[in-house]
Amino acid sequence: MDARDVIKVGMSAERTLVVPLERTVGHFLPGMPLVYATPMMILEMEMASGDAIRGHLQPGWITVGTEVDIKHLAASLIGATVRTTAKVIAVERRVIRFQVEAFEGERRIGDGRHARGLVNVASFNKRLGVK
Repeated sequence: MDARDVIKVGMSAERTLVVPLERTVGHFLPGMPLVYATPMMILEMEMASGDAIRGHLQPGWITVGTEVDIKHLAASLIGATVRTTAKVIAVERRVIRFQVEAFEGERRIGDGRHARGLVNVASFNKRLGVK
């Protein structure tokens, strides 16, 4: 499968999350502030990116995260509503590149770039010895 045949620049998706205790720095590292953790923000950005293109992939194909270049710009407390967006900005044969952002209200709390690689599940599992 060639991603250029099915994925187009401009495809996008958005996710919304109310920050729970389990997604804070302090949940993972005692003594740290109970604010939205950077890895959790990146997870939402990756998931939004996958959401933007998943419905266009052929059966048996998925994408996996391969690159992140993210800035976490501002803290968000437990209970904050965070909106994460992803937009396709480039498509190569096996790589799809995204502009990603996160907002609390109108305040941008994160931004950057993310890439996902196109993978055939059967081939991937065979290579890893998964049955």
